[in-house]
Amino acid sequence: MSKEIVNLEPKEVWENFYKLTQVPRPSKKEEKIQAFMIDFGKSLGLVTEKDPIGNILIRKPATPGMENRKGIVFQGHLDMVPQKNNGTVHDFEKDPIDAWIDGEWVRARGTTLGADNGLGVASAMAVLASKDIVHGPLEALFTCDEETGMTGALGLQPNWLKGDILLNMDSEEEGELYVGCAGGINADIEFEYDEVIVPDGVTPFKLVISGLKGGHSGLDINLGRGNANKLIIRFLKHVTREFDVRLAEINGGGMRNAIPREAYAVVLVPDDNISQLKSAVSHYEAIYKYELGNAEPTLSFTIAETDVPESMIEERVQDDLIDSAYACPNGVIRMSDGMAGMVETSTNLSTIKSRKGVIFVKCLLRSSVDTAKDDLVEMVDSVFALGGAMVAFDGNYPGWKPNMDSQILARMKEIYQQKFGRTPAVLGIHAGLECGILGAAYPNWDMISFGPTMRSPHSPDERVNIPSVQKFWDFLLEILKNTPEK
Repeated sequence: MSKEIVNLEPKEVWENFYKLTQVPRPSKKEEKIQAFMIDFGKSLGLVTEKDPIGNILIRKPATPGMENRKGIVFQGHLDMVPQKNNGTVHDFEKDPIDAWIDGEWVRARGTTLGADNGLGVASAMAVLASKDIVHGPLEALFTCDEETGMTGALGLQPNWLKGDILLNMDSEEEGELYVGCAGGINADIEFEYDEVIVPDGVTPFKLVISGLKGGHSGLDINLGRGNANKLIIRFLKHVTREFDVRLAEINGGGMRNAIPREAYAVVLVPDDNISQLKSAVSHYEAIYKYELGNAEPTLSFTIAETDVPESMIEERVQDDLIDSAYACPNGVIRMSDGMAGMVETSTNLSTIKSRKGVIFVKCLLRSSVDTAKDDLVEMVDSVFALGGAMVAFDGNYPGWKPNMDSQILARMKEIYQQKFGRTPAVLGIHAGLECGILGAAYPNWDMISFGPTMRSPHSPDERVNIPSVQKFWDFLLEILKNTPEK
C-alpha cells in the first residue's frame, strides 16, 4: 500500500508527499488541494493567503539570527498530470494515488505519481513545519494549473511577494542547477465536417496504437519515442488511398504536454478489401517496431471488428486532416547552439479527437528562442491552414534567459562542491518552467531551479529516485543556512 513511503528518509519530506498523494489534484480541478494547503499553513500559525486566481502563499519569519539574510521564495505547483494505463480504474478527481516502493524508486500503480511537482511542494511544507531548520525569511508560493496553461504563474500579481531569491523545485535531475528554460505556446486547430451516412457493403474496424512510453513533451522529446498520433495518421494516409478506407472516428493523446502513448481510429473498409487492411496493419506494426524497436519495445498495433458507427467523416475533411497531421512538424526541430545537448525548439502533436462534426487537434510548441518559436508558429499555422482548418494560438509564455552572474548560483555551486565533492551541472531545460513567467512579474528575483531525480513524468511510468530525494533535501538545508546577506 502507498503508506509504506512514509518510512523513507527524509521522513519529513515523504510524510508530506504521502499526504499530497491522498488529495486529488488534477490540473484545473485543484479546489481540494488548495483547501488542504490553506489548512496546512494556518495550522502552523503562519500567514497564509490565496490570490484571486488560486495561488497559495505561506510566509514564515526568519529563525533567530538569520533576519539579515535575503528572503527565499520556495516555488512549486499544486496540480499534477492525470494519466493512467488502459485497464487502470482510477478517478483523478476522487481517488488517492497509490504509490509504492520499487527498489530505489517510488512509483504509482497504473497512474502518474504526482512527484512532478509534489516532491517540491512536500519539501517546502517540511521546511515550513520544522521547528529546528535554520533559515532566513521564507515565503512558499504554490501555483495552480501549471500543467495545462501555467495559469497561476501568468496571473501572479506583482508586489505580493517580498523575497529576493526564487528556488523553483520543479526540475528532475539531482545534481543539476537550471538557469534557463524554454517558452511555449499552444496551437488549437479545428476541422469542421459533415457527418456522412455509412453505406452498405463496408465493415467497421477499430485500429489501436498502444504500448508506447509517452512522457514529457519537453524533457523527453529528444529520446526518439513514438508519437501515437503520428503513427496512426501515417497508416491512415496509406490505407485511405490504397484500400478506399473511410474514417469514422479518431482519438489520440490526452494532455497537450505529454507525448501521445495511445491512439485509435474507427474505420470502414469495403468488404472486398478486409484482408488487405488486416495485412496492412501487420505490415505497419512490423515497420514501426523495426523503426522504433529500441525506444518502444512494447509497441502494439491491433485491428478488431467493431460496432457500426452512426456516421463517418466526409471524405474531403478526412483527407485534409490526414494530410495536415502527416505534414505537421513533430519532435525536435533544432538543438541549441549555445548550450551543448539542449533542445532549442520542438513541437508535439499532442491530441487529435473527433466529436459531433468537429475534429480537434492540439500541439504544444516550445523554444528557448522567441523568434524560433514565432517561426514554428507560422509553420504549424501554414500546414493546417492549407488543409482548411481554423487555427488559433494561446497560452504564450516566455522563456527564461540564463544569468550566469547570479549570486545564488555561485553560492549553490560552492555549497554543492563542498558537500558532495563535485561541481553541479549548470543547464537550461527544454520545458516550460514557471520561472520565465514569474521573473516577468518579479524582475528583481535571482532564480534557480533544481530537484530530485525523476523519470517519465506525465506518464504512468513516472517514478522518483529515493536516494536523490535525500541528497536534494540535504542540499536544500545547506542553502538555507548559507543564504546570502541582504
